[in-house]
Amino acid sequence: MSLQTITIKKPWWMNTNIYELYVDKFAGDLNGLAAKLPYLSLLGIDCLHLLPHFPSPMADDGYDISDYRSVRTKLGTLDDFKNLISAAHARGIRIILDFVLNHTSEMHPWFIEARSSRTNLKRDFYLWNDTPNRLNDATNAFPDIKESNWILNKETGDYYFASFYPQQPDLNWDNPEVEREMLANMDFWADMGIDGFRLDAAPFLVKREGGTSNGLSETHAVIKRIRKHIEAKYPEVILLAEAHQSIALTKEYFGNSDECHMAYHFPLMEALWVELAGIHAGSVGHMVNESFDIPVRCQWAVFLRNHDEISLSTLDPDTRARLIAFFDPQSKYVFKKARATSMRIASIFENNPEKILQAIQLLYSTPGSHIMYYGDEIGMRNLPADPSIIDTRKFVRGQFDWDEAKRQMQDQNSTWNRIATMIRSTRSITD
Repeated sequence: MSLQTITIKKPWWMNTNIYELYVDKFAGDLNGLAAKLPYLSLLGIDCLHLLPHFPSPMADDGYDISDYRSVRTKLGTLDDFKNLISAAHARGIRIILDFVLNHTSEMHPWFIEARSSRTNLKRDFYLWNDTPNRLNDATNAFPDIKESNWILNKETGDYYFASFYPQQPDLNWDNPEVEREMLANMDFWADMGIDGFRLDAAPFLVKREGGTSNGLSETHAVIKRIRKHIEAKYPEVILLAEAHQSIALTKEYFGNSDECHMAYHFPLMEALWVELAGIHAGSVGHMVNESFDIPVRCQWAVFLRNHDEISLSTLDPDTRARLIAFFDPQSKYVFKKARATSMRIASIFENNPEKILQAIQLLYSTPGSHIMYYGDEIGMRNLPADPSIIDTRKFVRGQFDWDEAKRQMQDQNSTWNRIATMIRSTRSITD
């Protein structure tokens, strides 16, 4: 009698190669992105993280959403989006949407109503106070852009709370109606066939006096309810947490396999850069050893760069200062009162393609599901600095250079081909 080997297939998010992009910067519009799917397949990509595609005044490059159930006009239509999903799925490529839970645009219909009078029915969708003297210790995410999280509302003479841009009023997650509406918005896209949601600014949802309001137990309770709702209706749809906290606190976003399926590994990102800068040898190995006592069917999303500044918030001040000097010695792209800087990999290792490849190789040699930020595979650099622009993240969000991509694809020794080999090898090793 022979024993039959039973193979249990891992969930798709346990081993996926993610590519993060702006639809317009990468391909013009949704139909253009559908036409570029063969390029992504050749690169070894099997999951797209689409940065916000929703209608927006674009104060924060789309993270200020004015309509959660539509597509920005310049990107196309809902039918175009449905066609993109079908085309991607036909190639075995999944799609994760960037979903902003913490705030809306000031031009969202809810806030237009809420700010109109103190008695409006949508008033309690947001946070208000008569003076700017509440939640004083809460995180101000953009201290370069605003002095306080409390923004004067001229229509009613009081203040609304905004953790990020002043044009991004925070939602009141203590209001059950907010939760019902946001879950309905998620259902809209899950019904269309998307495969996951990146939960933007996940730690910020619930605010309380007496601390930073970062990652409160009440916020984790909200995420658990979101997970329960999504899992009951769409068991293959995942949640990916954006939460830059210590390794111990970041693990909490997995819950007991009842919060997020994945979380960005910000502490490992910091360790990767500490090692690449030659500051502390062995940082990556130490962080990996600290990382994988996580629940079954959960996974880290590992990365070197994304659409934001290189956030270094859990490092000690000396290491952070040394890294920023390594990244940006002329301080052209500093952000958050010079506690971070916005740099692409090829701008850090200017004129040194071997260093770029070393960095990417280190990333893809670490366990987890890996993320490539659009353009890094061809050595895209920062846009030229402009001192009049405070938000330096905009300088890592340039147009993809298709001429350069085509040139490199034809050169077997190019950065593109060598990185594509690295990406594809992660699947052959772990499948």
